[in-house]
Amino acid sequence: MPVPSRSASMANENAFRLVAVTLDERTVVRRTRQIEQEREIAIYDLLEENSFAPAGSDGGPYKLALGVEENRLIFDIRLEDDSAHHKVMLSLTPFRTVIKDYFLICDSYFKAIRNAPPSQIESLDMARRTAHNEGSTLLQERLKGKIEVDFDTARRLFTLMCVLHLKG
Repeated sequence: MPVPSRSASMANENAFRLVAVTLDERTVVRRTRQIEQEREIAIYDLLEENSFAPAGSDGGPYKLALGVEENRLIFDIRLEDDSAHHKVMLSLTPFRTVIKDYFLICDSYFKAIRNAPPSQIESLDMARRTAHNEGSTLLQERLKGKIEVDFDTARRLFTLMCVLHLKG
């Protein structure tokens, strides 16, 4: 059996990736500069490197619009030419606790940065990363069978999910 060439392998990798990501801004009242910066970084990093393979798809690349409707996270997936491809909906209920914990830890972390000792900041940062990883793993599990994503892609999508969860 012939081994695929490096260029054929790269073309296949490029077919299962995101080339654009937008957030449905209808539910957002306002964001702090810190949250806006997290959103910008997550989208930038996501577009730089990601693995995104909707189940049953022949390949993209894809454009993704993330939104929230009636306690559901909506993945509106389109092809690069903007033609509709697939929609995936996930209940936000399983994410409630981890998102709440993540926000509480982040709030404490951002307050601690101002005047807490380095050891406390490090502890909060570790807790923040742990909660973020927990949410990312849960997102990866909930997407199983619908969209295959690697862990780094799930992390960035979880960040964007949290940004959408803020309502002012």
